[in-house]
Amino acid sequence: MSLTRFVLVVEYNGTRYHGFQWQTGLPTIQAELERAVSELCGQSSRVISASRTDAGVHAKGQVVSFRTSAAMSTMTMVKGLNHYLPSDVAVKAAYTVGDDFKVRRDALSREYCYHILNSPTRSPFSEMFALFMPKTLDIETMRQACQMMVGEHDFASFATSLDDVDNTTRCMYEANMEKRDEFLVLCLVANSFIRHQVRNTMGLLIRLGLGKLSIEHFRYVMEERQPGLAGPTAPAKGLCLTRVNYPRPLDQVSETIPDEVGK
Repeated sequence: MSLTRFVLVVEYNGTRYHGFQWQTGLPTIQAELERAVSELCGQSSRVISASRTDAGVHAKGQVVSFRTSAAMSTMTMVKGLNHYLPSDVAVKAAYTVGDDFKVRRDALSREYCYHILNSPTRSPFSEMFALFMPKTLDIETMRQACQMMVGEHDFASFATSLDDVDNTTRCMYEANMEKRDEFLVLCLVANSFIRHQVRNTMGLLIRLGLGKLSIEHFRYVMEERQPGLAGPTAPAKGLCLTRVNYPRPLDQVSETIPDEVGK
């Protein structure tokens, strides 16, 4: 039986989910995707993600893969899966790739953004997707701290614990604090992230922006390499996986199945 490997770009509102990874008796993104694949393709298949988002974290550019013997075009796959998925999870694109392509191993970097509504008044429209912070934050000092993180560093201080990680050294390609109207957005691009790293980074930056600690203390936290030293952990709702980057765009590594197949 011939199996085709599909790669999907997935978007989701993570509010009601206990993260991406499957957990017994709890709603997860992986469980919803595997249920939809089973309904559409008529067979069970394990869905693998490029990045394991935590409970409450959102995604605009999660990348996943699975294998199936069902023969259908990528457009049919997108429409079919979206039919079976709940309204807070959507497949944005589908590709067929060779078996040598692995969504996690082949990823060059992951991009995460954390949104803060830095406004005197809250907004119902951002309630699920941004942390409300009415006190003015010193964005310039926060930007200085971001530049300290660029490059290869041991980010152990930004880990909640070391129970599930052996190596805490990561390469941070970009770290920027942007102002977008009433929002402050922390954008980080790295080869990979330690669990809770972005949210602990945001927690430390907020304290810095409020004047509760100095830029020298931020440097101390980085150099101390002590788990739990950064933080407190910022709420999950402000965090979004925006993109996973590969050596070539996914449409360039895809192996096309004719549109007529599966119709």
